[in-house]
Amino acid sequence: MSRPSTFVPPPGARAYSLRTARGDFAVVDAPVAAGVEPRGVALLLPGFTGSKEDFNPLHVPLARRGYRTVAVDGRGQFESDGPDADESAYAQEELARDVLAQAAAIGGPVHLLGHSLGGQIARAAVLLDHSPFLSLTLMASGPAQISPSQQERVKLLRDALAVLSMAEVWTAMQAMAPPEETEAPAPDAGPDDRDDLRRRWLGTRPAQLLATGRQLCTEPDRVAELAAVPLPFHVLSGSRDDTWPLPLLDDMAVRLNARRTVVEGAEHSPNTDRPLETARAVAAFWDDVPGLRR
Repeated sequence: MSRPSTFVPPPGARAYSLRTARGDFAVVDAPVAAGVEPRGVALLLPGFTGSKEDFNPLHVPLARRGYRTVAVDGRGQFESDGPDADESAYAQEELARDVLAQAAAIGGPVHLLGHSLGGQIARAAVLLDHSPFLSLTLMASGPAQISPSQQERVKLLRDALAVLSMAEVWTAMQAMAPPEETEAPAPDAGPDDRDDLRRRWLGTRPAQLLATGRQLCTEPDRVAELAAVPLPFHVLSGSRDDTWPLPLLDDMAVRLNARRTVVEGAEHSPNTDRPLETARAVAAFWDDVPGLRR
């Protein structure tokens, strides 16, 4: 059976395994569009329960603006390997060091963009070593832990994973969801295709979900640390977000002296809700970033 279009790499892009000093990671790599002058390279990190495919709608419009984009499955996410039960492998610092290795393998410096959980992992990577990066975009990713309502959803998921298999949890989630809702009960939504979402869910390691879910519920505010890093920052979100309310994101942008973009009509996943508007805002920010920062 052929894969539904939402998980097929867009025209010109290819899916492959990126070899790094910390192992291999599944990526979708989209080159600059033919005839367009190259302007830079970006590394894109997905959110909780997400995958590299969440960025498929952004690749073509960003390629037309001159940007090669490499979206990656983190350790234990979908098509990247990782242990099933060892949560220590998914400690935030371990995931951050993976990002540094990914940037090195791509060849830097690169623009770094993280969605939701991916933004907090990206922040941790920049705080370890900012030198591989030209800029940091935090997309629908807030200053500290997620909202109380989302913490409760993550707790329900973690409780279910303690007693059920991944397949059993998926079946239970689908039975409880209203007909129009097909995503996992977690802060990030992915492409709206039930078969692909199930395949992604079953490919993700339980320990990755348990460890990163805990991180989302306990993440401290590290904005002051990040503000001391000599990089340009961009805080981008939809016009509505239940995971980190917009006033928190507005305040974070002020504290970071960051560019602030609100994509009207988008919610927690601007990359899939309003991809063209999101790509325009991201590319406009990257266009204004100097070519080399150390």
